Amino acid sequence: MSTGGLRSRVRAWGRRQLYSFFSSLGTLYSHRLGTLLTMLVLGIAMLLPLGLYVTVKNLRALDLQHQDWGTISVFMQPGVEADQVHDLSDRIASRHGVAVAAISPEQGMEVFRRASGFGEALTLFDENPLPWVLEVTPQPSPGEDIESVVGPLSDWIGEQEGVELVQADFKWLQRLAGLLALGDAVVTVLSVLFSLAVVVVVANTIRLDVASRVEEIQVLQLVGASNGFIRQPFLYSGFWYGILGALLALVLLSACMWYLARPLGRLLDAYGNTFEISGLGGPEVLLVVVSGALLGLLGAWLAVQRYFRRFRLDGTGVDR
Repeated sequence: MSTGGLRSRVRAWGRRQLYSFFSSLGTLYSHRLGTLLTMLVLGIAMLLPLGLYVTVKNLRALDLQHQDWGTISVFMQPGVEADQVHDLSDRIASRHGVAVAAISPEQGMEVFRRASGFGEALTLFDENPLPWVLEVTPQPSPGEDIESVVGPLSDWIGEQEGVELVQADFKWLQRLAGLLALGDAVVTVLSVLFSLAVVVVVANTIRLDVASRVEEIQVLQLVGASNGFIRQPFLYSGFWYGILGALLALVLLSACMWYLARPLGRLLDAYGNTFEISGLGGPEVLLVVVSGALLGLLGAWLAVQRYFRRFRLDGTGVDR
């Protein structure tokens, strides 16, 4: 084939693609109510896994301080002298080979003043009510369970003179990490299930469109139109359904986040937390849109292939 002939065929192919691309959008616009209802179904189906994904993403953004999960807080008795505290700190570090940080009552009061916001009220105390605190951070060996290290160490520290309370709160952090891992798994399962739902909805919508245009398709087949030529406008319709459903899901997600931001912000402020909700980033938004388009194309392709298969079986193209 000559270069000129090839160029002519490429231009013809490009014009046909552009015509199908925009004519399919016009077809959807001419059936505005049906298109809107399909968009709503697709948007809500995509919104559910997206909402859970954003929730897990924001929980992971919290500083869980994995390195401090085994930290033991040792509260000394009131009136214990600094020398006794440092002596216990040295014995813990030398006996168990752990990191120990001593927090004086003055340091603890300063931290509490900054975190609580009760700076003026705290000046009313005649004396500092806070005790000395030791923060003991064990370093488990590779493969060693943190609980097997923290338990005996906490018991030994609790028996030492001058110790009021030993507190090791790490199980709830482990449970939270487990819930986040479960959340990731649920996001994956929901993404797969609702992706199948999107494909089924688009396939059923395109199937109805094919059924309404079966006579037109039969005429095209009689004059020698290829399956690819017949399939093309329906694929673009599925593409638009997927794109519009994904965009609607993103809009709904933004609306939900905007609605929840204020009450959640007030709740976090009450606990002195300045954490801000984050949504989807640019690459994630692009991934959602592209995924919607691909799912729409897949659903449309399955619907049209179903027609071609039935047409070959009964020779009529009539959907039974």
